[in-house]
Amino acid sequence: MRECGILLPIASLPSQYGIGTFSKEAYEFVDHLREAGQNYWQILPLGPTGYGDSPYQSFSAFAGNPYFIDLDQLAEQGLLTEAECLEADCGQNKRCINYEAIYQTRFLVLKKAYERWKERNRAEGRDIDRLLEERLYEETKEYCFYAAVKKYYGEKSWDQWNEDIKLRRPEAVERYREKLKDEIRFYEFQQMLFVIQWTALKEYAHSQGIRIIGDIPIYVAFDSADSWCHPELFQFDARCRPKSVAGVPPDGFSATGQLWGNPLYRWGYHKKTGYAWWMRRMKYCFDLYDVVRVDHFRGFEKYYAVPARENTAINGEWKKGPGISLFKKMKEEFGELDIIAEDLGYLTPDVHRLLERSGFPGMKVLQFAFDSREKGNYLPCYYPQNCVVYTGTHDNDTTRGWYEAITSQDREFSVEYMNNGSTPADEIHWDFIRLALSSMANLAVIPIQDYLGLGSEARINTPSTLGNNWVWRLKQGEFTPELREKCRYMCNLYGRCD
Repeated sequence: MRECGILLPIASLPSQYGIGTFSKEAYEFVDHLREAGQNYWQILPLGPTGYGDSPYQSFSAFAGNPYFIDLDQLAEQGLLTEAECLEADCGQNKRCINYEAIYQTRFLVLKKAYERWKERNRAEGRDIDRLLEERLYEETKEYCFYAAVKKYYGEKSWDQWNEDIKLRRPEAVERYREKLKDEIRFYEFQQMLFVIQWTALKEYAHSQGIRIIGDIPIYVAFDSADSWCHPELFQFDARCRPKSVAGVPPDGFSATGQLWGNPLYRWGYHKKTGYAWWMRRMKYCFDLYDVVRVDHFRGFEKYYAVPARENTAINGEWKKGPGISLFKKMKEEFGELDIIAEDLGYLTPDVHRLLERSGFPGMKVLQFAFDSREKGNYLPCYYPQNCVVYTGTHDNDTTRGWYEAITSQDREFSVEYMNNGSTPADEIHWDFIRLALSSMANLAVIPIQDYLGLGSEARINTPSTLGNNWVWRLKQGEFTPELREKCRYMCNLYGRCD
């Protein structure tokens, strides 16, 4: 089947409260996708974010972002008043997320909802612990414990906590569980709301013929419940300090490479356990999403390890990853998997073989096709059917912004390739959209910013930078009926509509 979708993070949806949520605007966007002839909605990871606000540096691989909880639904349930909801109104700037303002207000309002929920259920004789626990993964409950202790220590990273709880000595774990019992419940309450509201939104999307493409980052953050609760999974020393961290080597885009800093896996240990933690993680992801985009796929063949004390990624080295054995185990566990492999960047023959053996579709990014620094083969004339084409991803500039910034040589090549010399500059994005939709790729995904023809000011993320990332928002009414009709026309024209 030839299909198409739109990329828009949940956080970028319009809403009254300063960040996208599982609100009526999310349901409206599903309706708009259907009207625009789309089959898929691609989002970014849904985990709780910390310093830098990146969804790829989450506090847990098994938890949801409480910022996405829709407060209006809580008001309808009598857990909040309208005035209390307005206390969390951080939406003065309709185009930009103010994470600091949200952090300062959202949890105070959610705490009020929690206290009413607790009082209501106790008055009706319900076991509130059971109500919370029956909806949550064991790893999600671990996150709630971690989050409560983290708050107790003034939000410091777990490696800066007192020695006994940092190393999870049993007597310390029991003491903090009892001491922070209600705070732990509060975080469990947030996760319960997240699960209920996201499940309802996903089911509505299904009813409208829309499937969800989600994202699984290959690595977890060091400051996370995952690394604190399960240090045995990672390349840590006896004091739970990383020996090496993740990154990518220098290339045409970065002279010093990218130093991500994430802890690296002890793949030998994972294999001995039958990849048990990964099986749990994939099950959690497939509970959330219909299709999972596996981030940094090449890291499963070989991963780049940088000594933990380095300041750049220059002095790292490639080491062997789990290879096909991990994905064979996944297929044994779950059957055929709806997975997209993020196979971007410099790929060796071994990575190509791993992708071929997995059977997963890889990714093609049109911006890379016309970038003379990029050595990969991203020109549409070489695409197989089993791939997913993007004009750009969340890590790229918008197509219009990119086109205005590339060299004259690269621009001339794109003009010659597409025979688009007569296209006005403010319409150039449509030529790239046409190129993606008309390609052989089974699935084409276009960021909403490219359909809107927006420039660099609408970019989601610039890798290896801090500040002004993950903040862009779609404005209410911006995805107009006229634009939705044009999207549907284009999808029909290239055989991607039902």
